[in-house]
Amino acid sequence: MPDDVAMMDAVSLSAALHARQISSVEVMRACLDRIGRYNPAVNAIISLRPEEGLLAEARLCDDEMARGQSRGFMHGFPHAVKDLANTKGLATTFGSPIFAQNVPDFDDIIVERLRASGAIIIGKTNTPEFGKGSQSFNPIFGVTGNAYDPSKTAGGSSGGAAVALALGLTPLADGGDMMGSLRNPAGWNNIVSLRPSLGRVPQGPMGERFFSQLSVLGPMARTVGDLARMLDVMAGFDPRAPQSLPTETISFANQLDCNPRACRIGYLGDLDGALAYEPGVEDLCIRALDVFEDMGCTVETISVGFDPARIWDSWMHLRHLLESNARAPLYQNPKTRDLLKPEMIWEIESGFSLSATQIGTAMTDRSAWYGHLLQLFSRFDFLILPSAQVFPFDKTIHWPREIAGRSMDTYHRWMQVVTPASLAGVPTATVPAGFSAQGLPMGLQIIGPLQADRRVLQMARAYERATQWVARCPPKLLSSGAT
Repeated sequence: MPDDVAMMDAVSLSAALHARQISSVEVMRACLDRIGRYNPAVNAIISLRPEEGLLAEARLCDDEMARGQSRGFMHGFPHAVKDLANTKGLATTFGSPIFAQNVPDFDDIIVERLRASGAIIIGKTNTPEFGKGSQSFNPIFGVTGNAYDPSKTAGGSSGGAAVALALGLTPLADGGDMMGSLRNPAGWNNIVSLRPSLGRVPQGPMGERFFSQLSVLGPMARTVGDLARMLDVMAGFDPRAPQSLPTETISFANQLDCNPRACRIGYLGDLDGALAYEPGVEDLCIRALDVFEDMGCTVETISVGFDPARIWDSWMHLRHLLESNARAPLYQNPKTRDLLKPEMIWEIESGFSLSATQIGTAMTDRSAWYGHLLQLFSRFDFLILPSAQVFPFDKTIHWPREIAGRSMDTYHRWMQVVTPASLAGVPTATVPAGFSAQGLPMGLQIIGPLQADRRVLQMARAYERATQWVARCPPKLLSSGAT
């Protein structure tokens, strides 16, 4: 067993807890010590609960284990929930001053499942206001710094979750992904994540609306094996979420090993010129393609074969529609509207201005893009893209105004690279691609067909074994002692 309990992989930690080789109290103390040392430098964990109550819950977990009672895989795990999920009795602010004092009296479905698996909820992880913008800052808790350089952004909206994982503040993390919120922070903090197939993980306290959704919930981890076990905890049908997929009969952690030989991989590059990349980003990802070839895969750089502008316009209109629908009451009340950030007001007003024809065209184009993807997946097993178009930037900057001389016309255009997978609702793993000359991480999206979550995890596992980026390159902050 490693000396540093906080950096154990979750599968080993669960095994050690269940074998009573280590106690939940010891794990909790290690976690809290870690947070005390490193969190001041990065601001990843927020709304941390008092130590006394957390240790009392840990002792209860130990007492249960002593009686041979286990709640599940995460029995005795300290866990911080992303601050976009409702947590009973614990502040849930959504990063908005409107909800600064909000303490729900219920758990979202995902939090119910975490608790049922034995997790001890220690606090929350930081996120941008309502998860909007791939930079984790808000007026309540401030900005989250990158695990590899706290002066840089952690990404978002699951920025706090990614940094907490990279620094060993928690053994696992949950997050959500509409426009790269699981993928960008994972790539920028040298960890792994999975944006599952649409419907794989049920959402909300009252379930999903009967409406085509763009966002999903998913796991983050330091190993692909941990990622799969976390997906086991999160996934499965819930009648409150009518679009949720049936519960899998076999654990996602089973049959993770695969022979990648003869797998066909298509690299989509810059989407036929639609994307601008900061110098060095594509170089890292192209070098990562060599790893797949060394594993026996056939890799081909391909044209997307579909107008990227149709993907973007469909994405934008549907996003505007969803945001204006969800936040209309806050916008219509002058007292709360004044507390919304400008980007959110723009999303809402853009949604209000949509015509029925624009919405219909967006839905038609979304279906057309999905149909085109089916054709691509008849030729390729997986598609590859970088997880971001730039390296982590100064955390005092809200969003990049230009990339390689190309102006960004919206606050999220610089993350356009994640929209093809989001619009289609297909499973996408993010794995490390390497580091810039300045030591900043970059990630790679491994995109698979709808409901091929296990196959995507298998390819991510094979790549992980060939590279070992997470194990080989921990954050330098961990050797500094931090403050």
